[in-house]
Amino acid sequence: MNNYLSQVNAGSFYLIVALVLAFITVMCFVFLIKCYRAGIKIGMDPAVLKKTITSSATFTLLPSISILLGVIALSGTLGVPLSWLRLSVIGSLQYELNVAEIAAQSVGLTGLRLAELNIESFVTIALVMTVGILGGLFYTLFFLKVYLKKIRQNPKKEKSGKPGFGAHATTAMFVGLCGAYIGSYIGKAVPRADSDIMPLIVAIVAAIAMAGFEFLIQKKGKVSLENFSLAASMLIAMAAAVGFGMIL
Repeated sequence: MNNYLSQVNAGSFYLIVALVLAFITVMCFVFLIKCYRAGIKIGMDPAVLKKTITSSATFTLLPSISILLGVIALSGTLGVPLSWLRLSVIGSLQYELNVAEIAAQSVGLTGLRLAELNIESFVTIALVMTVGILGGLFYTLFFLKVYLKKIRQNPKKEKSGKPGFGAHATTAMFVGLCGAYIGSYIGKAVPRADSDIMPLIVAIVAAIAMAGFEFLIQKKGKVSLENFSLAASMLIAMAAAVGFGMIL
């Protein structure tokens, strides 16, 4: 186990990830400078541009807390470098955790269990996570212009305020995912020799916390809570896992 952790947290791996993220950071600053100069060129107020940059940078801080939590959650089994890379570019917490778990089970493991992982399974998991996320990237490269063209050709649908097929499809997908995972948690909680009720408890606590935030945002107008509702719900669920773990 210790050998596995030393391999996935090797200094060379840190260096590779740092170089990749450094390149992306430089690219972001290049685009920032180009956009600022383009705004000046078309006559935009420099004060407005600077205010927009400052507010955008501030706005990204709170949502990034959930990303940091995701890095912490994944680093215990997949190491810091891979978790850092996956959640710093085009990955997302929900995707990474789900796909890593599925990939682990596909190679014969019971899940992301540190005691079962080895460098061979790590390579497979990392490959599946990376290849899987490329679908959105390729779709954007080859089909985004066509999609935007269709949207512009149907302005009435946008003005009507009614959700289109995409909104319903996304909702159905998330309902299906939630149903699958909640079902698995219920299955694990069924009394038997290897039953585990903790995942179900944590899921319920997280759902209640998020429902509370949604109530405050939607009904009480606390829109500012939207920036960190996910991170706060995760922290509450983690605290509940620690608390119930001590009791159970």
